[in-house]
Amino acid sequence: MAKFNSRVSKFLIDNTSGTVCDLSAYLTEISGIPGERETSDSTTIGDSGRERFPGLENGMIRIAGFFDDTTTTGPDAVLAALLTHTAAVDCNYGPKGSTTGFRRFDMDVWVRRYEVTSRVGEMVGFIAELEVEGQVTADTQAFIT
Repeated sequence: MAKFNSRVSKFLIDNTSGTVCDLSAYLTEISGIPGERETSDSTTIGDSGRERFPGLENGMIRIAGFFDDTTTTGPDAVLAALLTHTAAVDCNYGPKGSTTGFRRFDMDVWVRRYEVTSRVGEMVGFIAELEVEGQVTADTQAFIT
């Protein structure tokens, strides 16, 4: 079984101008990709157990990391602006890095939640939730930066 360290993971998201921003250096956590799928109960009278029918994908991504308010490139500038943006933006995640041939997840997302966090004895950080618009797709193409 191949193993690799998350230090090579890559996370890109477009800003409100459509420019690709690499937030990888700020992140300490990425979770929720590729996401979940809803199911509907299709059990009828006479069935001996629950039956399910597959439904829609319902992706919610959580990212967390270190706060940085560098103009245009820091996570605060990118994510705070996307919180009020009126369109979903492109987002790419490569758990194994950005090399062609490695698995990459592509999706359009809405920033649903963005919070700056402070706690005694810890670095100032942030938490964001990104809601997926449509489906998460997986491929092995190189990242476009």
